[in-house]
Amino acid sequence: MYNHRELAAGLPGVRLSTGSDCEVLLYLYQRDGLRFLDQVNGMFAFVLWDKERQVLLLGRDRFGIKPLYFHRNRARVVFASEIKALFSDAATPRRLDWNRALGEYDMNATPVFAHGRVTTWFEDIELVPPGVIVELSLKDGTSAEHRYWQLPQPDATSDLSDDEYATVFRDLLAASVADCATADTDLGLFLSGGIDSAAVAALAPGSTLQTFTALTPGTVLNGDARGGHRTAELLGLPNHQVLIGSDRLPGPQEWRDLVWLAETPLVGPEIFYKSELHRFARRHFPDIKGMLLGAAADEINGGYTPQFAGEGGDWDDFESNLRDLYRRQALERNPKLGHWWEHNGVPLLNDAAIDPSTPYADDPYTGYFTWQYRTLEQYNVWHEDRTAAGVGTEARVPFLDHRLVELVARIPARRRAALVWDKRILREAMKGVLPEEVRTRPKGYFFYGEGARHTNRFFTRLLAQNGAELLEQALSTENARRHLDADGMRTALGELSRSPNTNNVELLLRLVNLGLLDVMTAQLPAPPVEAAPRPQPVELRVTDWDQEARDIVAQVVTEPEIPRQTVYALADNALLVTAPTLPDTWFVVVDGGFEYEISATDDAAWLALLRTLDGTLTLAEALTKTGVEFTDVAELFHEALAVGLVTARSDDGEPAKR
Repeated sequence: MYNHRELAAGLPGVRLSTGSDCEVLLYLYQRDGLRFLDQVNGMFAFVLWDKERQVLLLGRDRFGIKPLYFHRNRARVVFASEIKALFSDAATPRRLDWNRALGEYDMNATPVFAHGRVTTWFEDIELVPPGVIVELSLKDGTSAEHRYWQLPQPDATSDLSDDEYATVFRDLLAASVADCATADTDLGLFLSGGIDSAAVAALAPGSTLQTFTALTPGTVLNGDARGGHRTAELLGLPNHQVLIGSDRLPGPQEWRDLVWLAETPLVGPEIFYKSELHRFARRHFPDIKGMLLGAAADEINGGYTPQFAGEGGDWDDFESNLRDLYRRQALERNPKLGHWWEHNGVPLLNDAAIDPSTPYADDPYTGYFTWQYRTLEQYNVWHEDRTAAGVGTEARVPFLDHRLVELVARIPARRRAALVWDKRILREAMKGVLPEEVRTRPKGYFFYGEGARHTNRFFTRLLAQNGAELLEQALSTENARRHLDADGMRTALGELSRSPNTNNVELLLRLVNLGLLDVMTAQLPAPPVEAAPRPQPVELRVTDWDQEARDIVAQVVTEPEIPRQTVYALADNALLVTAPTLPDTWFVVVDGGFEYEISATDDAAWLALLRTLDGTLTLAEALTKTGVEFTDVAELFHEALAVGLVTARSDDGEPAKR
């Protein structure tokens, strides 16, 4: 409760008996009843027993930063901040909800306007919704929900200028950072290369803030790690580059421990990397009990708008794509109207007529904003809490201050292009606060982007190790055999081992995680204190990134050995073409579409090698014939193999068996 002192000051005649920030809630409830949380600012989950009324109140903060689960039957209710704690109660069912899980949008990566309750992944386990007080009667077992907060609607009457919006945003963010930085012990910060965590770093009071950056193959190659180092350097803050190299592969038991800690099948690269950051910080800076994060800035402030707009798109493209997404979703619910679209290609029906019950037909962006709010609860704050709590640290999320979110949610539709596109409101707010190279740095990706294939290969290796131990265990239960195609999953892993693909790796990993949760739910794992031993994260000390760049890459990124005696060729669905009018430009055509452009001047070595890979020469012979040094084309060759553009040939000239 960040403002507990202010709230206590508004209770004349009340004398608090403890130093706890939560004690004030009791007196607020006595005074205000179910409106007692209206003025509370913080991240919290609580259970309050009203003995006189014989009711139990369960509540959470406005964004669900802190978790609170419960199970109830006719006779009793049990509650905890983790699902696994509920399972220690013999009367609480231990059943994975396969049908709900497989249909969860965040699970299957379906781009839809997802609204409504998030899933807990388990049958008969409930989660107190954010911004809600659940009232359970101990007299008759009835229950009621009281919503004390919800996302506001756009304010069409607002007359604030863009500059005024940015100023208010900066003031609110500064106040939120100050609130989150209030602690009796030291604080840390996860610092990426983007503006979100940089803004928190710049606004955090004091100069003792320790910053931590994930140094992975992906973050090295996409520039994110260098960006974190540079931001800390410009702000005068210590930065610890935590090494999570290609060879830091978690073993099967370590992965099971992480999935059980997080209690979600959505465990993937981000959660693993952040868990490693927390472990490093806890081991080397044990006095750090609170970790500041830049989380939620993208979801709230328009960070994904360029991605939704498409390459080279703008705000109009973003809104158009949202409307298309809404329309497709509405037509799925009302398929009889689909032919009006399919046979004409242009709109003949008003979007609102397709599904009049949908509240966002006239303003899909508000539906998008609500969707992002739900995703925050299902994924972001869920895993931020678990990875931090796993080492006894508290995650602090300044961008999830309700006053800040309310400001952005109320921006009128006519002002969104100027304020929400690519987080402009945040970028404008940070003028004079952040160095310009940081403030204007384009949005990067934590572990994907240019180094995506390394991330994909890393997690493919995770699944394939020890004879695909994790996958086989995930398929071992009766429920898994009922819901999953074992042969299909094994084939998919074989395909990925040859050519890792981002979406396919994560989707397969989520299904494996789901199966692992089913196994562990049936036979509860040992307490965390008995978790499998694992390597301790280490720091790679960096003084001058540009001077040390080659050494950094060498220590973080390792490539699989490319056999020089293997015969390679362009994939069967790929062609290398040029045009007489463009003699310096070549194109790689994949499935009839122009996918890659190669300059005959700038990429001469790579072009020469590609033209020589005809399915008859070994790689060694092709290199000799062209005079190309493999080191000059190694990165491109690995990339081409990863995306399936170049394939290895077997002795009979056919593509090598996968």
